[in-house]
Amino acid sequence: MAASAQIIDLRKLLAERFPHPAVPTATRLVTDLPCFDQPAGGGLPRSALIELIGPGRSAGSASLIHALIDSANRDNFFLALIDGRDSFDPCGLDNSLVRHLLWVRCSKASEAIKAADLLLRDGNFPLVIVDLVLNSPEELRKIPQTNWYRLQRLVELIPTACLVLTRYEMVGSAQLKLVLENSWNLETFEKHDAISQLRIVKKRSDGRDIALRCVTAATAACRPYLLGAH
Repeated sequence: MAASAQIIDLRKLLAERFPHPAVPTATRLVTDLPCFDQPAGGGLPRSALIELIGPGRSAGSASLIHALIDSANRDNFFLALIDGRDSFDPCGLDNSLVRHLLWVRCSKASEAIKAADLLLRDGNFPLVIVDLVLNSPEELRKIPQTNWYRLQRLVELIPTACLVLTRYEMVGSAQLKLVLENSWNLETFEKHDAISQLRIVKKRSDGRDIALRCVTAATAACRPYLLGAH
């Protein structure tokens, strides 16, 4: 089957499984996670490309993804997770609630960018997460900045928040840049709830940072799995 025909079939499947939501009046997507909503100004901005930078391997991005999926289930909206290194682990999660999640499994960053392009063109999801945390720096440096500007132009036309998770600052067109400052170890998880320990900093153009700590615990339950794309 030609690639164009496959794309058409995929779009039909997305429209059936994840129907277009009514256009919201709110300009922000409230996650009910203070560590996210407060530094973002009351919620993730819609029609925007957002970069969340987690410099450490144990910064907590996986727990944050779980919490966001739980928020999508609780608030009854659809979420797309584009997994740039096929690293997301759905073990132990409630499969009865996967209807709120589209999991796109990729083996390299270039596939993740193509998947984001496709999903943003269709505009089915209030939140699209592009997880590139485990992709190598060498691979990520090969992504042209023009790709990020294209995604920015696409998301500006729809009421979607597109969240890109990275290890270092790389999305030049991001309207909002956040930094996940945590660095956890096994002892941290044994003593504390992971989400309650999240520390996110909002980066400003003048170089000043505002650090806001998440003060409420969010449940770690999440509802993933659906579509694999290699």
